[in-house]
Amino acid sequence: MLLHGIISTPLPSSIRLKSSNYPQNLTITAQIPTKKFSISDQDLESRGFNLRRSISDLNLDHLNSIFVAVGFPRRDTKKIRVALENTDSLLWIEYSKTERPVAFARATGDGVFNAIIWDVVVDPSFQGIGLGKAVMERLVEELLQKGITNIALYSEPRVLGFYRPLGFAADPDGIRGMVYSRKQKNRK
Repeated sequence: MLLHGIISTPLPSSIRLKSSNYPQNLTITAQIPTKKFSISDQDLESRGFNLRRSISDLNLDHLNSIFVAVGFPRRDTKKIRVALENTDSLLWIEYSKTERPVAFARATGDGVFNAIIWDVVVDPSFQGIGLGKAVMERLVEELLQKGITNIALYSEPRVLGFYRPLGFAADPDGIRGMVYSRKQKNRK
């Protein structure tokens, strides 16, 4: 599944220019309106959730338990840490009362043209209240702000309907993905 697009944010008409004593130095100050999400950061906080963008406070055992709860295989937490350290963008939501992650998504890529979104999960006890949409909207917006317009993800067929309203489409322009398979290689 791929998402193609170009972000274009018009600059407000009231851009203030300041110059220092040296004409070659110029500071441009502009307030660019922030993206409106389906659930604001303030609404999430008022409901007891904290947005996080770093792995520093992320308990990997708790994250792994969410992976297992949604049907992913249990993973070695040391390998999870390496994967997250090599991740370009990540976002997770912590439930304040338990200080545990309840939603998570991450993206890897080249930092310029392409990104792939991985490991989009929401704790089953917290599904259906907009947390998956909250992490996806913010992760996609972060990638678009970096100028990355070719965004792909892998999805189970049963959750394709979740991604479509977020702008994702299966096989646009007839693009087909392939996955390396040891099974295929061993058959020959």
